Amino acid sequence: MLSVLGGTQRSFRVALLFLVLVVFLMAGFLHVDFQLLTPLLRDKAQEPPVTNIMFLKTHKTASSTMLNILYRFSEAHNLSVALPRGSSLHLGYPWLFVTRYVEGMKQDGSQNHHFNLMCNHLRFNFPEVQKVMPNDTFYLSILRNPVFQLESSFIYYKNYAPAFREVKTLDQFLADPWKYYKVSDGLKNVYAKNNMWFDFGFDNNAPAEVDYVRSCLSEVERQFHLVLIADHFDESMVLLRRRLRWQLDDVVSFKLNVRSPRTVSRLTEESRERAKRWCELDWQLYQHFNRTFWAQLHTEVSPQQLRRELEQLRARRRELTALCLQDPEHKNKTQIKDRNLRPYQSGNAEILGYNLKHGLDNTTLGICQRMAMPELQYMAHLYSLQFPNNPPKNIPFLKT
Repeated sequence: MLSVLGGTQRSFRVALLFLVLVVFLMAGFLHVDFQLLTPLLRDKAQEPPVTNIMFLKTHKTASSTMLNILYRFSEAHNLSVALPRGSSLHLGYPWLFVTRYVEGMKQDGSQNHHFNLMCNHLRFNFPEVQKVMPNDTFYLSILRNPVFQLESSFIYYKNYAPAFREVKTLDQFLADPWKYYKVSDGLKNVYAKNNMWFDFGFDNNAPAEVDYVRSCLSEVERQFHLVLIADHFDESMVLLRRRLRWQLDDVVSFKLNVRSPRTVSRLTEESRERAKRWCELDWQLYQHFNRTFWAQLHTEVSPQQLRRELEQLRARRRELTALCLQDPEHKNKTQIKDRNLRPYQSGNAEILGYNLKHGLDNTTLGICQRMAMPELQYMAHLYSLQFPNNPPKNIPFLKT
């Protein structure tokens, strides 16, 4: 009897092994993604979403679009955002961040208020940020190819940065940058050289020595859980959604703070190489985290699954574009009817925005307004919700 049972068990194991092999062979033959065969084992969406987030908003890196995503999530989940104190529109930038820049923080660094989210303009200062944010905070930032980041900064800060004022084009500046860039001009020139490096709290004028760069990159890796890449924004949203365990609509967005094509410069190949050398610290920062981003993404998802999730993201964006917007094309400030949807204009840049469709029901209108709302207006809106007894934020350009 025992021998019969033993034989039956062996036969069952052999049959089970054979079945597993058949499944693997069929999956390979049909190009099936094995991660899709086990959704219940890997579905992180079953876990609660991450709600304590610090986003370091770098400049001219699609960070305004990122801010809109974070603001919408915070409002939808009734989260508290660390917002600039009083009439300020940023958290002390370009000075290093300290806690007194936050509404609801006491002068001694203690809190009157609990915060889930920090994402406004600031220059990163980890010890001070830790005083504001919970211990389980997810630290996040975004980078952009420094050549295109510098081109955008040149147009946007043309009238602000002393290094840019005396030249007509970025090509002219890059041909002899030290003729125009003066370290003694201090913080006003941070937009003209290694601006992303500066935003992470480092010295943008430091020599790009190997040990120094390696030490700073290691520091960023220790402090930040994820660094996204603006040049691959959709792929970044796929990885972000997985890491934060968010829903698809949480990361779908309209592009904000976009310039008109006529204010986008086409740099010569020589100027592009000069930009990499001029912003060498930014270039090394970008190269390093571009590599780590793709390594993390490929570890997280298979090529088939990435294609599937990218198509889902883009399809949903098309749906919301058709639902919300009169015209998917961006509009200049004179064409935008709703003043609260007009973006701030800076330097020689022409910043574009959107018009919403007429006749939307209240629920749909609310969704569409928030997706199209520029950064300053959304920040002022959240400030009024969180601090209803304080005077509202004054945004001067909306009155003109």
